Amino acid sequence: MAELEVIHSWSAPRSLSTSLMYSFAQRDDIEVVDEPLYAAFLKATGFDRPYRDEVLSKMECNGEKVVKDIIYGSGSKKYRYCKHISKQRLFGLPSELMSKGKHFILIRNPLNILTSFEKVLPPSFLELGLGELVSIYSDLCQMGTPPAVIDADELQRDPEATLRGLCDDLEIPFQASMLKWEAGPIPEDGVWAPWWYKSVHESTGFSSPKKYPRTFPLSHYDLLEQSLPLYNILRSHVKHNSSLLSSPLPPPSLPVPENAKLLAWVGDEILPREMAKVSVFDSVVQGGDSVWEGLRIYKGKIFKLEDHLDRLFDSAKALAFDNVPAREEIKEAIFRTLITNGMFDNTHIRLSLTRGKKVTAGMSPAFNRYGCTLIVLAEWKPPVYDNDGGIVLVTASTRRNSPNNLDSKIHHNNLLNNILAKIESNNVKATDAIMLDKDGYVSETNATNIFMVKKGCVLTPHADYCLPGITRATVMELVVKENFILEERRISLSEFHTADEVWTTGTMGELSPVVKIDGRVIGDGKVGPVTRTLQKAYKKLMEDSGVPIPTYKAP
Repeated sequence: MAELEVIHSWSAPRSLSTSLMYSFAQRDDIEVVDEPLYAAFLKATGFDRPYRDEVLSKMECNGEKVVKDIIYGSGSKKYRYCKHISKQRLFGLPSELMSKGKHFILIRNPLNILTSFEKVLPPSFLELGLGELVSIYSDLCQMGTPPAVIDADELQRDPEATLRGLCDDLEIPFQASMLKWEAGPIPEDGVWAPWWYKSVHESTGFSSPKKYPRTFPLSHYDLLEQSLPLYNILRSHVKHNSSLLSSPLPPPSLPVPENAKLLAWVGDEILPREMAKVSVFDSVVQGGDSVWEGLRIYKGKIFKLEDHLDRLFDSAKALAFDNVPAREEIKEAIFRTLITNGMFDNTHIRLSLTRGKKVTAGMSPAFNRYGCTLIVLAEWKPPVYDNDGGIVLVTASTRRNSPNNLDSKIHHNNLLNNILAKIESNNVKATDAIMLDKDGYVSETNATNIFMVKKGCVLTPHADYCLPGITRATVMELVVKENFILEERRISLSEFHTADEVWTTGTMGELSPVVKIDGRVIGDGKVGPVTRTLQKAYKKLMEDSGVPIPTYKAP
């Protein structure tokens, strides 16, 4: 006779765990056990329950015996399904409890748990058991057996698909009998059933979720704040998620896979990628009210850091930000983020400073009373353009903002003007889009400044409608240093079409040659000699200068 195999279900209370036990009880190959560790838990903790004495008198209280004789004892069916509440996993139980059998975790949003929990017991962090549920998940992962995670909301919304997926994860065949049961109790119910199982006894299957939730009791708001992050940690491991407003798309691949596990600075702390978020009341959410800088890290040094911080503070002042962090505070946040991530080369930082969180939704900066929010997002990121073969540009119909409307010298996060132009370039599969000013002269691209060469002379548009980029200024200095003629003036689009060479400049892409504009080949369609000379000069400057990152030691 084949050895009986145990299936362990771990959950918090009020998570449809009893309905799921009833579902498995309908199978012809499974016997179910309702919370076999409950008596051992009550005896060890001294917790009070209306039914405490009855549980202690009718159930085995010795945890070792429960694991050996009840959970893993002999049986008449192929499988034994053990329903566990996470907090009942006591310290000192035999290791076989976790190392043997098949385990899965059932979760439910605390918003839905807390509204009904207090009907029997006053809720608490310990009673909810979400902290222990995360520990169970972590322990099983460390053993090399990561458990399947299913969400009670999914179970209600689509029982068959969720159960089929769970059966696949458990490597057992799905049985249609799992979808229905007769109303009333079952012999396997625990003695606590009269206090907890009323709705299950009235059911004949998984009920559809209510369209609208109950009003949440604000007396449990603090407990919700404590428990919801733990639920979200587990929810991120649910395979099949079709909840309201969730994306129907599969998770995308990242341009640089190593960035899946980065750490970002938000406010005053460093957080993992998926936890690095700002408040819905933050000004960057409410109105794109934020300023930013792009920084590059080369061989343990931050290139042009002081110049970028100068512009960040200028932009914040132009937008009348209050309670701006001190310069040294921002630098420390940058250093700490880089050091924590171990990012000392080939790295780009998106440094943002928002006006901060508001006391209520609205446009007025008078609502900003918390101070600014600092964000340091460091990523492994090589230059984003093809700086060897060259890039292709197209001219956008979207005109660059005029200083009459919104001065582009303010490096703000409200980038819709640029994004509209970028959409145009995406639509024709060009790298980026050239943006013209109101009079039809070239201003810049949607993401970079732009230069051209004609008969040995280097030209770039005035910074009237465009951002006077730091990389732009650096390249202008290099042009002079390399003894090329430099001219800054209004330049028409046709002059770029007929240029000998064209390149763009920006922190993200550095110095990028342009080989085609609006279908016109630039020069001979290859990277020109002036471009190559300046690329080499720029690379040398990057290697020789920059603010050192504390603790960095060159290999």
